[in-house]
Amino acid sequence: MAHTKSAKKSIRVIAERRAQNRSMNRAVKTEVTKADKLIANGDQEAAREAVKAATTALDKAAQKGLIHDNNAARRKSRLMKRFNAAFPAQ
Repeated sequence: MAHTKSAKKSIRVIAERRAQNRSMNRAVKTEVTKADKLIANGDQEAAREAVKAATTALDKAAQKGLIHDNNAARRKSRLMKRFNAAFPAQ
């Protein structure tokens, strides 16, 4: 257990950051899952909107340093690949 005043404050700050990070990570995962489900169901317009929301969430997470830029790019790429496979361009 921490003894100094600064160490105790550090523990509080870390707990707050962890809670925020977990919340943001959960939100990103939820957006990606929604997009995947809509792609699987075959609803193209709803899936397009969900993919857009998921890519925005991934970009924001990367911008805040929650995930690495390349991690966000890879996940967006895989999501778009699934979308384009499910709904080929006419």
